[in-house]
Amino acid sequence: MTRRADRLFQIAELLRGRRLTTAQQLADWLSVSPRTVYRDVRDLQLSGVPIEGEAGIGYRLNRNASLPPLTFTAEELAALATGARMLETWGGARFASGARSALAKIASAMPADKRTALDRLPVFAPSFHIDETFCAKVDAIHQAIDTRHVVSFGYRDRLGAHSQRRVWPLGLVYWGGRWTIGAWCELREDFRTFDIARMGDIVVHEQFPDMEGRRIADYMRIAEAPMR
Repeated sequence: MTRRADRLFQIAELLRGRRLTTAQQLADWLSVSPRTVYRDVRDLQLSGVPIEGEAGIGYRLNRNASLPPLTFTAEELAALATGARMLETWGGARFASGARSALAKIASAMPADKRTALDRLPVFAPSFHIDETFCAKVDAIHQAIDTRHVVSFGYRDRLGAHSQRRVWPLGLVYWGGRWTIGAWCELREDFRTFDIARMGDIVVHEQFPDMEGRRIADYMRIAEAPMR
């Protein structure tokens, strides 16, 4: 589901059974502008969702209204299942648990024929060759990113040189078979990319601040620049 599609669904759910809710309240809850809320509500109304009210006063969804069920094409189901199976193998325990749970929820809401197609999808990601230590590192970094904690580790680069690093982990980046972290490196005082397979034991330290110019969006702009 795209971010906007998810937001539209959230708006409808937030309005269900409530008294009038203002666009400003919705904007605060969803971390968007009131203008975005106005546009989303209008689009929902045009698509047939029975939202009552108007801009400047407030909105509500009829208590008896039902949202249409989420449906997927065969190609969409295959894409979701493939991604989930890859995360189960490559993503560490946290991603694996989330992937299994999400796929089970999707399957339970599907008609029998589509559940069968999902079960028979001939795409697999065997886990027998995955190092448990590697998965534990992915989990530790994932947690540190979520809680914005500095981590330190020994690192071996592609030439075999060793160094000790303290970094602000900003995001996990998957490069087709290779997990890396995008981070702000205190040693280099710049963004760096670290291959998780080349990292030693991870030690978690204090929290780092949410600083303008040192966010994941800033890292991605630099990381993607040569590709443009």
